[in-house]
Amino acid sequence: MIPPGFVAELLSRVDIAEVVGRHVQLKKGGANLMGLCPFHGEKSPSFSVSPSKQFYYCFGCGASGDAIRFLTEHTGASFRDAVTELAQQVGLNVPDDTRSDDERQQAAQAKARHATLADVLARAGEHYRARLKADPRAIDYLKGRGLTGEIAARFGIGYAPEGWRPLASAFAHYDDPLLVESGLVIVQGEDGAEQKRYDRFRDRIMFPIRSVQGETIGFGGRVLDRGEPKYLNSPETPLFVKGRELYGLLESRAGMRSRGYALVVEGYMDVVALAQSGFDNAVATLGTACTDEHVRKLFRFTESVVFSFDGDAAGQRAAGRALEAALPHVSDLRSLRFLFLPPEHDPDSFVRAEGADAFERAVAQAVPLSRQMVAVAREGCDLGTPEGRARFITQARPLWSALPEGALKRQMVTELTRLAGLPEGELQGLWTQTAAPPPGAPVRQGPSRRPTAWGGHAATRRAPRRPEDRIVQLLLMQASWWDRLTAEDHDLMHALPAPHGNLIAWLERDLMEHGARPWAALRAALGANEQLQATVAQWADDRDDSEADFADLRRLLDGRLLESLAAQQRALADTVSSDPQARATFQRLFERMRQLKQRLGPGADGAP
Repeated sequence: MIPPGFVAELLSRVDIAEVVGRHVQLKKGGANLMGLCPFHGEKSPSFSVSPSKQFYYCFGCGASGDAIRFLTEHTGASFRDAVTELAQQVGLNVPDDTRSDDERQQAAQAKARHATLADVLARAGEHYRARLKADPRAIDYLKGRGLTGEIAARFGIGYAPEGWRPLASAFAHYDDPLLVESGLVIVQGEDGAEQKRYDRFRDRIMFPIRSVQGETIGFGGRVLDRGEPKYLNSPETPLFVKGRELYGLLESRAGMRSRGYALVVEGYMDVVALAQSGFDNAVATLGTACTDEHVRKLFRFTESVVFSFDGDAAGQRAAGRALEAALPHVSDLRSLRFLFLPPEHDPDSFVRAEGADAFERAVAQAVPLSRQMVAVAREGCDLGTPEGRARFITQARPLWSALPEGALKRQMVTELTRLAGLPEGELQGLWTQTAAPPPGAPVRQGPSRRPTAWGGHAATRRAPRRPEDRIVQLLLMQASWWDRLTAEDHDLMHALPAPHGNLIAWLERDLMEHGARPWAALRAALGANEQLQATVAQWADDRDDSEADFADLRRLLDGRLLESLAAQQRALADTVSSDPQARATFQRLFERMRQLKQRLGPGADGAP
């Protein structure tokens, strides 16, 4: 027997419009797709397919069901054959229900638990919406952001009032464990008089995070005034896994169909503000980088996706992560583009400053996936030199390899070959020659070296001698320090030459997906990456550096920043006397360097 949980997972992944569309010619008819019913003869279309509900219905004969039912009724396939066919299309293996009675009972209990938690979150949402109506300050804030009551109601926006336990007025039993399990309440201390309970969300505008089935599965809260963190999401729970969910997907599906594309932005405030401005097709990731599951889910509802990012270095890095997640899901019929806004704007501010028409033009001019892929591969490469072209080839290979077979992949190898300055057809041959050995192939051993916790060998360990070694080492040992650093610090570390910059990029991605993890967990994750494993094993101590001080990291970064500012000064030296703007910039750099030297103390004039 196929487990019911697997069937539910399968139906959440397949696109019924795609399944039915292989057998029935469908055309858009309002929110749904219409075609001639395959279950009875008719001349006028009465067969409706709902992509949002993943359901079909015929108004003529009453035939209805999901993707599995369609295959069994239309093709005569057995239930198992239909499930197997759909599972193969989405890359799942069909299991048998070999669970014991106890295991099946536990699964039923988990399903009931899911429903109970959803009910708790729905009650909290009602409470937050009621409190918004009674709070003029929160209402004024939303009005100041240009939001109307209609938009607030559409997205279920509410307000979590000030105070430690406002939810106590919404729930008769504030000590109910479900409030903690759902992420609404935080508990500190052991059981007894010393234990403290308080609301997670306080004095925040509340944005319910809803599944495509309409269930409230979590919340996002934004401060009204100044405060940290500016945005706060529910923790991961049995209902809410941030790497799978997209804020606004429930509300934006109709907009995706009418506009023909999904717009992916960085925050839920952007989603709501864009909807207010007429762009009702936006969704947002929830405090994490774009994942494989996000892309898969978006392509269930549209064939075209536009990612919108800030134009700064952080936006470029986010675009790189989105590109990596999207490449395996691109096809010759799917479109994926990248929109980079000016650094001073996010989508909301751009629309308010430049107007909806200007934003529409910017979307139309978004960078196609092919150009973004080349831009990522060219990063740090001088294509005018053999060394630069060799690096370009190395960086392009994993991107190209991630593309599914098809016309786009063939065209991209032609374009990459041209940019690499190689004769036609030679690039694929070069990649084939340098292919990694198959699993289990013998690896040539060098001189005997002592084993390390990475599962390989390394030269005798020594203390890191270079500042960049120690910077990366400290962050691996104390990943939580990342959030204490500035955007300038992040950019500085990403700019470190390989392999250090590569490790920083890996660490930021891991932080976005998992949060700050202890060194033991990071070590295990790095162990699965052969290239980074070999690099970090040269100088990363196999221990938790619990004695490290954040001031050590701060000093190392200030030293690198001082070097960077000095290099910028040297670049301006020839134009200072003749260019007033260069002179002003030179003076600002001088003042910044003076402040850094004071903070670093004696010896700061030298290299760190």
